Amino acid sequence: MLAKSSECRTGGGGPQFRIAVDIADRGCQVESHAAAGQAASAGPPDPWRANAVRRIESRFRGHAGMPLFRRSWLPNKAVRSVILVHGLGEHSGRYDHMGAWFAQRDTAVHGFDLRGHGRSAGRRGHIDGIADYLNDLEIFLELVLEESGGLPVTLVGHSLGGLIVTTYAVERSPRVQSVVTSGAALELSSELSRGKILLARLLYKVAPRLGVNAGIDPRAICSDPDVVRRYIDDPLVHGISTTSHAVAIINQIERLRGAGARVEVPMFLAHGEADRLCLPSGSQAFYQTLPGSIEGSKAPRAELRIYPRNFHEIFNDVDRETVFADVLDWIQRCEKDAHTGSGREQHDVH
Repeated sequence: MLAKSSECRTGGGGPQFRIAVDIADRGCQVESHAAAGQAASAGPPDPWRANAVRRIESRFRGHAGMPLFRRSWLPNKAVRSVILVHGLGEHSGRYDHMGAWFAQRDTAVHGFDLRGHGRSAGRRGHIDGIADYLNDLEIFLELVLEESGGLPVTLVGHSLGGLIVTTYAVERSPRVQSVVTSGAALELSSELSRGKILLARLLYKVAPRLGVNAGIDPRAICSDPDVVRRYIDDPLVHGISTTSHAVAIINQIERLRGAGARVEVPMFLAHGEADRLCLPSGSQAFYQTLPGSIEGSKAPRAELRIYPRNFHEIFNDVDRETVFADVLDWIQRCEKDAHTGSGREQHDVH
């Protein structure tokens, strides 16, 4: 495939950027080379932070040719890949600290802005059906597998992204090593009454593309006020959901009840105990339907972990680096299972 490229360098020892424009319409790619420690989250000195991280931004074509924006955090030499799927109204750029943390630890991290979100195309907060998200994810997964030479992939989904990767695991039997969810939208909010659900379904029949306020309270996303402030000030964050989107999500949550038996890969469900936006009881209930949750089972590994003091965004909250370490430990245990050919070790519930 032919491409043309140009280079520009910032002064003063700052990041260096290479921009490549692919004339076959794969979009514009921006690559940044910088010390990983510059973007790492605050914390004690960590020997891993000396590792360099390459940040790459580009575009790809999703389902039905939808232009979607993507970004990657790449180490010098990756031994595994992670695909991040973000939540409703946000975008993949909010995970820069997480991408850098994992890239410092030999993990290539790839994320994309869902259609109708961030820098991707599409009506804000709109899908015709949940298959739109699943098909986009499937295309992206195949792209990452091709680019990485087949490195093992773990799907990581937050909130709406947790619902998407869970649905993908249930319905598509994906070629991934494991699935991880954070604050997954697996249970309807207690504030969503039957009357509101009925109204959403009625509006969907007459105005499926009508945009409404999704009702996300920024104060509930995280206990860190700085994270909340940045969320409110972020021009790429929106609180919109069309009636079609809302009904698709409501219906999918209902379809997933009791569906854990159909998951054929290891699954780690993490949730903040103080999450008011997506109740932890949803993750708890789904975990109990996974065959791997049964003591002594030889089914794929399953684990549930609830983090006290943490709100909805556990990847941003007070225990974020503990959560990152737990996710990496999970991935490494799944790798060990795959290498030894064993079913799994004793599952843990915290």
